[in-house]
Amino acid sequence: PIEKKWVLIVSTLCGCPVDCTFCDAGGSFKKKLSEEEIFSQIDYMVTKRFPDRIVDTEKFKIQFARIGEPSFNPAVLDVLEKFYNKYKVENFIPSISTIAPKGTEKFFERLLEIKRNLYRKNFQMQFSLHTTDLLKRDEMIPVEKWTFEEIAKYSEKFFQPGERKITLNFALAEGNSCDAEILLKHFNPEIFLIKFTPLNPTYKTKKNNLKSYIKLGVEYYDIIENLNRAGYETLISIGELEENKIGSNCGQYITSMGKAGVTSEESYTYKIKEVN
Repeated sequence: PIEKKWVLIVSTLCGCPVDCTFCDAGGSFKKKLSEEEIFSQIDYMVTKRFPDRIVDTEKFKIQFARIGEPSFNPAVLDVLEKFYNKYKVENFIPSISTIAPKGTEKFFERLLEIKRNLYRKNFQMQFSLHTTDLLKRDEMIPVEKWTFEEIAKYSEKFFQPGERKITLNFALAEGNSCDAEILLKHFNPEIFLIKFTPLNPTYKTKKNNLKSYIKLGVEYYDIIENLNRAGYETLISIGELEENKIGSNCGQYITSMGKAGVTSEESYTYKIKEVN
């Protein structure tokens, strides 16, 4: 219930220039959202439930994750710096999910200072790797990005004992690897946890014939067992299944399907009169 936990997911870009092979938000980048535009999303949701902007819930998380790669937009950092000027929250957990593109080093340097000053114990940092096969990783995320060594080096500065572990996220496709031995060469289990998410049924996953390794109803996975034996904390994160039905799980799913002139058996659409 909302009294226990409330999670908001906000956009940082209009479209996304990365164009990952499984994500319908890419390929139609328009602009970076301003600080005011990001705050307007938060304010819209907060004031509907808490008009006085005093967020009365035990955990309040905002994920800067959809649509857009947040490190492309310095306004995300402005929002983090000014958040407590606008809202009163006892346990605010900011969350940034990133592929760590090359050329965004200044963003991450400033993020480190903001985290140290304002969010020392409650920041949720996530790097999306998706596979330990570097060739497959480049296929899935077709931009220049930090190496595993660079992610590990930054994370070791970011993390302090007693703080939240840094998440390595894998939206793992069938046939792609998540090798515990490779991860151990770079990522200390005392600092990192491994999260698995299913590949959403987007237009891109269908077009590129990608099948999710994580499946509903399956409880045992060899890859996860190997990671546990290697000392990693692991978790499987499955979102609201209704998102698959309405096509909201990747931001621009419906738009992409419409442009392609195809439909999906997993999805449905509303008639205009029902929306109005």
